[in-house]
Amino acid sequence: MDDKAVRDLYESLIDAWNQRDAAGMAGCFAETGNVIGFDGSQMTGPAEIEATVSTIFSHHRTGLYYPIVREVRQLGSDVALLRADVGMVPAGENDINPDLTAVQSMVGRNWDGRWRIELFQNTPSALHGQTEARDTLTAELRDLLAASR
Repeated sequence: MDDKAVRDLYESLIDAWNQRDAAGMAGCFAETGNVIGFDGSQMTGPAEIEATVSTIFSHHRTGLYYPIVREVRQLGSDVALLRADVGMVPAGENDINPDLTAVQSMVGRNWDGRWRIELFQNTPSALHGQTEARDTLTAELRDLLAASR
């Protein structure tokens, strides 16, 4: 498995979101790739992903993601799982909003030497009843934000 290629695919997805590039995001997905959004909405295939994300970008000022990749694991000879924690700085703000922190999971597959996303899930990281864990994660994401500036 090419760990770097899997990380690069995820980074391309995050960069496309941060640049408000719906076509760039859609281009990261396999023909039957699926997105499960923060609110539970689902999109399948590059055309639907691009159309839906374009609408989101045209109607909302979206924030910027700051991810920390936690794991890249080979699931098969051409399939890998990437898990990350991600903070978001809302549009017009300068700090991570802990209420928008998420856990992201990506399943990628190598199609003839080219990695594409089969599944991307963005789940809120509410950490109910885990105040210390939430504070620790928020501090780690804020350190990443500070280092990126």
